[in-house]
Amino acid sequence: MNVSFTPIPPSQQVNFTVDQIRAIMDKKSNIRNMSVIAHVDHGKSTLTDSLVCKAGIIASARAGETRFTDTRKDEQERCITIKSTAISLYYELGENDLAFIKQCKDGNGFLINLIDSPGHVDFSSEVTAALRVTDGALVVVDCVSGVCVQTETVLRQAIGERIKPVLMMNKMDRALLELQLEPEELYQTFQRIVETVNVIISTYGEDEGGPMGNIMVDPIKGTVGFGSGLHGWAFTLKQFAEMYVAKFTAKGEAKISKYKKYKKSTCNVFDAIMNFKKEETATLIQKLDVKLDAEDKEKEGKPLLKAVMRRWLPAGEALLQMITIHLPSPVTAQRYRCELLYEGPGDDEAAMGIKNCDPKAPLMMYISKMVPTSDKGRFYAFGRVFSGIVGTGMKVRIMGPNFTPGKKDDLYIKPIQRTILMMGRYIEPIEDVPCGNIVGLVGVDQFLVKTGTISTYEQAHNMRVMKFSVSPVVRVAVEAKNPADLPKLVEGLKRLAKSDPMVQCIIEESGEHIIAGAGELHLEICLKDLEEDHACIPLKKSDPVVSYRETVSEESDQMCLSKSPNKHNRLFMKSRPFPDGLAEDIDKGDVASRQELKARARYLADKFEWEVTEARKIWCFGPDGTGPNLLVDITKGVQYLNEIKDSVVAGFQWATKEGVLCEENMRGIRFDIHDVTLHADAIHRGGGQIIPTARRVLYACQLTSKPRLMEPVYLVEIQCPEAVVGGIYGVLNRKRGHVCEENQVPGTPMFVVKAYLPVNESFGFTADLRSNTGGQAFPQCVFDHWQILPGDPFDAASKPFSIVGDIRKRKGLKEGIPSLDNYLDKL
Repeated sequence: MNVSFTPIPPSQQVNFTVDQIRAIMDKKSNIRNMSVIAHVDHGKSTLTDSLVCKAGIIASARAGETRFTDTRKDEQERCITIKSTAISLYYELGENDLAFIKQCKDGNGFLINLIDSPGHVDFSSEVTAALRVTDGALVVVDCVSGVCVQTETVLRQAIGERIKPVLMMNKMDRALLELQLEPEELYQTFQRIVETVNVIISTYGEDEGGPMGNIMVDPIKGTVGFGSGLHGWAFTLKQFAEMYVAKFTAKGEAKISKYKKYKKSTCNVFDAIMNFKKEETATLIQKLDVKLDAEDKEKEGKPLLKAVMRRWLPAGEALLQMITIHLPSPVTAQRYRCELLYEGPGDDEAAMGIKNCDPKAPLMMYISKMVPTSDKGRFYAFGRVFSGIVGTGMKVRIMGPNFTPGKKDDLYIKPIQRTILMMGRYIEPIEDVPCGNIVGLVGVDQFLVKTGTISTYEQAHNMRVMKFSVSPVVRVAVEAKNPADLPKLVEGLKRLAKSDPMVQCIIEESGEHIIAGAGELHLEICLKDLEEDHACIPLKKSDPVVSYRETVSEESDQMCLSKSPNKHNRLFMKSRPFPDGLAEDIDKGDVASRQELKARARYLADKFEWEVTEARKIWCFGPDGTGPNLLVDITKGVQYLNEIKDSVVAGFQWATKEGVLCEENMRGIRFDIHDVTLHADAIHRGGGQIIPTARRVLYACQLTSKPRLMEPVYLVEIQCPEAVVGGIYGVLNRKRGHVCEENQVPGTPMFVVKAYLPVNESFGFTADLRSNTGGQAFPQCVFDHWQILPGDPFDAASKPFSIVGDIRKRKGLKEGIPSLDNYLDKL
């Protein structure tokens, strides 16, 4: 294969029949499931286009402008990606390149399932859903602004899911045209970005001896690409080396130390064309052997540059080579991902099927999200087959996230109506799909809310639930303008909850309908969807409000006692705050209710200095059985204690879901059961006696240990020119924010300021910031942590007092925090 700069003919539209695609699906070592991830506006969708144009379904002339994967109207208007979309591509590797693939392969045709995911923080739940069904990730970084906060968040999630990254430096046209960087400066910039990415990988990844081996990116190995999505060109050092080898007919692998030389040749082309040096341009074009059409020869400046670069180094070719050579096939990836994906034992049939990616094993499939269909209110279940084969008409077990093996909750046994292929904007019906592929199912949507596992294996456990990096902290109350439309609203809310992996729809006791989302933009999109697509009725929306959490700041100042309504049973308890970091560990899932008891106790003892005996007697987590509050039994020799365990746990779940201050969730409180006296006769200590008693004593504990409110805090990253940094500080100080670091982006006049900003103050923050900085500052908010609001909620002059008052009023509760006498009994 001689690589004498022969440009690829532009349009290689691959038109496959479904049967042909089905045949490739069986070659599971030639499948690549990958997602494109990056910070907002770093050019994911535009790059995806050049891939689709090379091996998929866009007419070549429109590439770079179509943004094929932005299928929604609002995505095209706002120029951002909101939902993740999936496309299949087919690519044939050249004979010479096959040698570079280190894993097993089967012929030279590759099926690439690509998922383009959104970069905006508010939609990072979409990214999580995309990551779960893929094995490799193309991380796109804008080489002008470098690695940003969202790049880091998403990359961290990817590494946590054991997904192998390759890096793409995008927007090189900006670096060369706008910043006019010299080759040496450009080299430094790239060096820095590669280092930053590798720091993130080594910080959050496993060591090199781990199951994945070394996953650092390295230009010399060919896991880093450079180029410009908008102009449609890209290259890896491997390609350049081959061109030079072909040119100087040196055989064997040429050393890739001529790094700077390639930069230079790229710079030469840019320099000649952009400075309108006609003769130089002509000779260069001839040298590079780039064939231009007659109309292209007439162009000059940027259009000519675009045409030359696109012919000389087509982006699709470089990226597809990088993807096929360096990203793992399902066979390779499922071996090391299985233990993270599957909740059950590591040696049952299902786990073995996943590990070996075996089409003959029982079916195991994970549904990561729901995709709305053209048919109102129906959804395709979108997910990936990990083992076995899924086919039309198969009877399967549909297991929701709350399913536990051996029980009947959240389990349906139903046939699949149809299996379909997702192709960006189109769908194709297909008979059956083997493991390692991504597929959509019809007729499952009624039985799942958002995610779930589909299996044919009787003893199958669930696939692990996805951990979202953001949490729904901003809420809006909605009601129909016309009260007669209420049923439509409820139906619409149900559909909304299905279509977005993250959003929560809650009905308050006062009858309000609450929608909770990750941030302003996320909520805005959700409300728009609700109004236009799901409910199709005019809505009244309240101002956005923020969720709070209730916590305590010290140990209870007295032993709390509550008697049951019939006065025969007594519970004695105390509460105290968590040590720092424990609540976060529970959120991350490092400490969880399903963990092995001894391992969990060991972890708590080592990291948080708990007593091992106490750490083994954790009764439960709450709220919802998984939240960041604990109920610990430290009693000695109490009779009949286990008989009331269920009742006390139920009371605990109830109390932690609705705390005493203003019925918000509790967070970071440990409740200790010190002593219990029970009636000898079982009929006098039933649930009706114990549950309300447990709740009362928990409330008393909370009130006696200096309760506090916690508010959510965003980490804001603001990019701006140096001149307006002062304006940012002004806005942040007014909004109770504080700056935690500021850096200059090397090689540019831009500054990056990182600050903490309470979510409560974030509404209208963007507008405020822009008006104070002349529109030059761009903020990105990510939910970061919960912090205690300073001040005592019982002190009428403090901020928490007024917030608690407002929330109680909004929820229709009695005014003022209930007094301790309501909950504390005397002996």
